Amino acid sequence: MFKKEELRIAVIGRNDPCWCGSEKKWKQCHAPERSPQDASNELSNRYRRQFGILIKTPEQIEGIRAACHLAARILEATCVMARQGVTTQELNDYAHKLHVDAGAIPAPLHYGHPPFPKSICTSINEVICHGIPDDRPLDEGDIINIDVTCILKGYYGDCSRMVIIGKTDPMRKKVVDVCYECLRRSIEILRPGVLISEIGEVIETYATAHGCSVVFDFVAHGTGVRFHEPPQIPHCTNEIAIPLAPGMTFTIEPMINAGAPQAVIDPNDQWTARTIDGKPSAQWEHTLLITPSGHEILTLLASEPIDASSH
Repeated sequence: MFKKEELRIAVIGRNDPCWCGSEKKWKQCHAPERSPQDASNELSNRYRRQFGILIKTPEQIEGIRAACHLAARILEATCVMARQGVTTQELNDYAHKLHVDAGAIPAPLHYGHPPFPKSICTSINEVICHGIPDDRPLDEGDIINIDVTCILKGYYGDCSRMVIIGKTDPMRKKVVDVCYECLRRSIEILRPGVLISEIGEVIETYATAHGCSVVFDFVAHGTGVRFHEPPQIPHCTNEIAIPLAPGMTFTIEPMINAGAPQAVIDPNDQWTARTIDGKPSAQWEHTLLITPSGHEILTLLASEPIDASSH
């Protein structure tokens, strides 16, 4: 049986007037003091209920961090291999072997409808994203985005970067540099309380100020326990007023075009996205963790500072 006071506590809300008649809120009067774990659980439950966002536990964060570090190492090794004369199929085969050797699974392989046929994405020049590796050799002046997502012990790590093959033309070099700076600036603002909309605002403001456009057909996303989780994170101006919270893990992966922002999906493979005007596109990506005091770049290698000289 409940005592009278216990029954009142069982049905009262923390912001309701306290049952004792003090005219204070219950949380400021007779509510039992909450532990940090209680506060964390309340935040996690609220974000899952309101937004579908999974706030990760410390154990999940450790698993995601390990997957992200592996993805970053595979990406770095594959980028080193990317040079004139090497085919994107050779890059795919090399990255696939690195996954297998590490006991991991390449997340893109057989993902989606129709199933993606390869283990990584290789997007060259005017290809915005989801380029399918094939027998085309890389040429002098190409720019290529290599995108790696690995599954390690059930956790996901997702990252991509640009590689310039030899010496390229000014337009391609510009879009690579502008895109990288968009990523850097958007990561710089991350901390608890920042709205998701502020990420897109930073990216679009910088890109348009430098004569480029932001692709709006594709977005960044939560990740870690699944390949794609809520929330969606647009890279352009938007009105998503969800505050970032400790324990959130997600990607930022701006796709920046030298010309028009629209994408055209290849009608044959139903994956490859190209610029509508044939002008070059670039993409850089990291997986991020929001911490109590700021953020952690989970896919950043110790030897890879996130600054303008790192590429």
